[in-house]
Amino acid sequence: MGSNDFFSGFLWKFFEQIMSQVVSFVISIVLARLLTPHDYGEVALINVFIIIASVFVTSGFSTSLIQKEKADILDFSTIFYCSLVFSAFIYIILYISAPWISHFYRNSDLIPVVRVLGLVLPVLAVNSIQQAFVARHLAFKKIFFSTTFATVVSGIAGIILALCHFKVWALVYQYLINNILSMFILFIQIPWRPKALFSINRAKSLMGYGWKVMAADFLGNFFAQLRSLVIGRFYTPADLAFYNRGQQFPNLLSNNIDTTISSVLFPFMSQAANDRERLKAIARRSLRTSSFLIMPLMFGLMVTSKPIILLLLTKKWLKAVQFMQWLCVANAFSTITNANLQIMKASGRSDLLLKIELIKKPVYVILLFISIKINILSVAITMTIYSIYAAFVNVKPNKKIIGYSYREQISDFAPSFILSVIMALMIWPIDRLQIPLPLVLILQILLGVVIYVAGAYLFHFEPFKYLSNFIARKIKK
Repeated sequence: MGSNDFFSGFLWKFFEQIMSQVVSFVISIVLARLLTPHDYGEVALINVFIIIASVFVTSGFSTSLIQKEKADILDFSTIFYCSLVFSAFIYIILYISAPWISHFYRNSDLIPVVRVLGLVLPVLAVNSIQQAFVARHLAFKKIFFSTTFATVVSGIAGIILALCHFKVWALVYQYLINNILSMFILFIQIPWRPKALFSINRAKSLMGYGWKVMAADFLGNFFAQLRSLVIGRFYTPADLAFYNRGQQFPNLLSNNIDTTISSVLFPFMSQAANDRERLKAIARRSLRTSSFLIMPLMFGLMVTSKPIILLLLTKKWLKAVQFMQWLCVANAFSTITNANLQIMKASGRSDLLLKIELIKKPVYVILLFISIKINILSVAITMTIYSIYAAFVNVKPNKKIIGYSYREQISDFAPSFILSVIMALMIWPIDRLQIPLPLVLILQILLGVVIYVAGAYLFHFEPFKYLSNFIARKIKK
């Protein structure tokens, strides 16, 4: 597969991510005006457990299908049944644990929310196999339509329910409708159907690779959600809602780009797993491109966080600004972590993936429990410290796997980082001008774009030239 195949898949996946996230974002803005931070906080408390549980039914199963060189219908059917049975088992555990979860948060209203929201697990299990099929065939156009339609319909349903005073249940039903619709639309679009086939040997072989990916993803998700778990336990649901809202904006941008690149890049990397030089070339292209796009977005968003929150969410969400600023910096370094994790997955070194998580997490726990004793802002600050630490720890294994050294990786992302910081410092003073808030935001965005693009052009940034040439070729066609 050539660069055209990659970028065709990249563009469709990127459009899918952008469309779904933009629609979700607009809907969340409407819901944030209709609902209270407490309503959002209650769903955020439960979502901690849903996200952790979903790792067991999506991560290792689908990844093993994508990574295997020649996965056939027997492999897909075998993993489908494994995933479905496992999701039912995990849901039963979640159902039984609902009273304990509500007791942990000292909120008995959470019991039915846990049990209803947990019904999404079997749906996610099926959808993960569909996503694996799409990834193997680079048919990301299919996901674009299914995700966009499901997001729009479920968003409208959520707004109607919020207007009808369903409160927290508006968010619960919106989430369920979104995932169920996405699954059914993909069933209509793709030719894959589960067959009455199953092989124990295939299951063992695929999960021999998959369980390590699952374990690594579990550790990553568990500790990522541990912050929400601890905040929800020691602070109020509203505090958790402010933290999550501050996290939502940087995640909206960085996850769109990183998830897009990862989803399309992983199948390509898997096919180049036995070609060390080609795998390294793909990895370098990924890191350069993603850092070129993510770094300016994160530092620009950090500077514009206050006017964005005030204009979109009103003053009642103003406490989210301080979290948003720190978490923008944390997300700026996520692209380094993401690129290196994809290399380990694609090269079949799921053992290193698990090992590296076990090395990183003690530092995460120490930083978290130090910060939680101080105040909730310290939690966001230590998240930034950990993100920088994790990014550099993730580089080491790939120095051995493909010879991608610290020096090379720093040279690939440092230019975008430095230019982004300069751009942010130059547009920050605009916030102090005595002019209307919308005008402040417009000036900061326009000036930021001009400074960054001009700098990339003047200093001959390689990813800028690469993306410009690609876009120019597409326009000519």
